[in-house]
Amino acid sequence: MTAGDVIRTALVEAGLDFAEPQPEQFFVKLPGTHKLFTNCWLIVGQHGLLIEAFVCRKPDENHEDFYAFMLRRNSKMYAVSFALDKAGDVYLVGRLPLGGITPEEVDVLLGSVLQYSDESFDLLLEIGFVTSIRKEWAWREKRGESTANLQAFARFARPD
Repeated sequence: MTAGDVIRTALVEAGLDFAEPQPEQFFVKLPGTHKLFTNCWLIVGQHGLLIEAFVCRKPDENHEDFYAFMLRRNSKMYAVSFALDKAGDVYLVGRLPLGGITPEEVDVLLGSVLQYSDESFDLLLEIGFVTSIRKEWAWREKRGESTANLQAFARFARPD
């Protein structure tokens, strides 16, 4: 059984929403709690598996605190770490040898990606987008629109 077969089987058995746009390239949609979902690529290469998941866009402000948070988290993470693309957007990225790809490892790997993305999401937004969140809250209140999906930020965004 190839690494691609193992991954495909693990994704089906887990009931995850995924596509395989090219052979052994899997686009997985991981449902979250803080972040609605995390898009994750699992790409089987000749010698290893590439894991890449989008977390959030480049921060608007507080860059030093934002990047320091990610660096501190990296030292405690399994298989993936925070990284930036050329635009400065934040991803979780990792590489694993193909010999270590088992159904259990796929489950642990995807669980790690989801946990790190989901648990870090609100704090990353609070650090790097505080002004934008406050403006969005005020704009929605002014228009009478729902602030339900901003409730995680109510303690600093609500103009009380």
